[in-house]
Amino acid sequence: MVEAAAPTADAKSPGAGRLIAAVALSAALSPLNSTMIAVALGDMQSAFSIDSSRLRQYLVTSYLLTGIVLQSAGGKAGDRIGHHRTLALGQVLFATAALAAFALPSLPIVTLARITMAAAGAIIIPSAMALLRSELPFELRGRAFGAFGATMGLSAAIGPRLGALLLTHFSWRAMFLANVPVLMISALLAHGAHRRPAPAAHGPRARFDWLGSILLGGSLALLALGSERTGSRWFLLAGLLGLPLFALWERRAPDPVVQFSLFKISAFSLGTLIIGFQNLAMYSLLFELPQVASRLFGVEPKATGRVLFAMMGAMVVASVISGRLSDRLGARWLAVAGSASALCGVLLLRSAELLSLDQALIPLIFVGLGLGMTAAPAQAASLSAVPKTNAGMAAGLTSTFRYIGGMAGLAIIGIVLSDNHNYETIQREHATALTTFAVALAAALACSFGLPRKADTTTRA
Repeated sequence: MVEAAAPTADAKSPGAGRLIAAVALSAALSPLNSTMIAVALGDMQSAFSIDSSRLRQYLVTSYLLTGIVLQSAGGKAGDRIGHHRTLALGQVLFATAALAAFALPSLPIVTLARITMAAAGAIIIPSAMALLRSELPFELRGRAFGAFGATMGLSAAIGPRLGALLLTHFSWRAMFLANVPVLMISALLAHGAHRRPAPAAHGPRARFDWLGSILLGGSLALLALGSERTGSRWFLLAGLLGLPLFALWERRAPDPVVQFSLFKISAFSLGTLIIGFQNLAMYSLLFELPQVASRLFGVEPKATGRVLFAMMGAMVVASVISGRLSDRLGARWLAVAGSASALCGVLLLRSAELLSLDQALIPLIFVGLGLGMTAAPAQAASLSAVPKTNAGMAAGLTSTFRYIGGMAGLAIIGIVLSDNHNYETIQREHATALTTFAVALAAALACSFGLPRKADTTTRA
């Protein structure tokens, strides 16, 4: 059967603005809660009388792992039952878990709530991206993904600051309650933006690919656990073996959770790789620089917040601007310029010994501008290249590659950096880490040349 045309917003429709605001607000809660909890771990450790490393495993590692393993399944579910429905489901799950953690502050409940919030985020983010692709005309998608990326980046950057503010005036429980009004506003905006289209019709409905979802999620979880410094290499090996099994199963599954034919679409595969490579560099810098500064200058990790916030601020501004420009100019040259800017920033940072934090400010601004300039055009080009009926699956894969990039970056940091406080050793490790980030950004630059050169103003199916 042919899919019935879903109502889409035109460029002048106020519903388009409400839709963008609704999905951006909902999706922003996932990175916000990923970083906000960092400042509360000390208070929570005292409240629960638990070792700090175990607390991080329960509340931080479990959150990240759940987010990694469920992205593709969350996107596929949206393709089957409708992205408005999965967005609403994710909002309800997120709010319910946040209220439970606020009202029942015990370690088992809070841990379960964090895992549920991560699962809800894995449903919300692909649904949000798929809605921007399927309900907005092509000439609005660049600015939509620019606003979406800016909101996600800003939420991650302000998470620790917001957490500290709530902790100062209230308690760590307020961090959970703060999610609820944001979700209520997002739900109201989403409800008023468009009428909900029926899920796509594909003829006889095959059973959901549970085995494929389990194989993919399990393999990614094992890879994440094995890539940690304290992780078992057996986990890493099992994860590497699980991925080929997943690929073999997907070729036989009647309705696979991942259609590998999507990677034959060059704009999709290149855009997804760009996002993964750039996230590797971004998350690596966010974790590497505080550790190096602490060992070199004896400063607290939070002292690096000013220069890192400058990078994130530049990324937010560039994301909004490049999103609007990509609607008129296309994705290729914006992504090329952005990737080149980020690469130059890392090479500038590597060109001399790190003698002060202020020395990193200008290079990090170049990195932030480059990352922001690239993300929106790459995402818009990537998702616009796939059929609307696979928008959720494609968004889930894009989001999964984002997580994989960050996970790979953290693994590189764990391998390269040591606890040695010798000055020459620290500078050598810093240079080695920056070299790996530069290689990732060079790969993103190479991929950028394959993106569409001109903007296609037609609305694609």
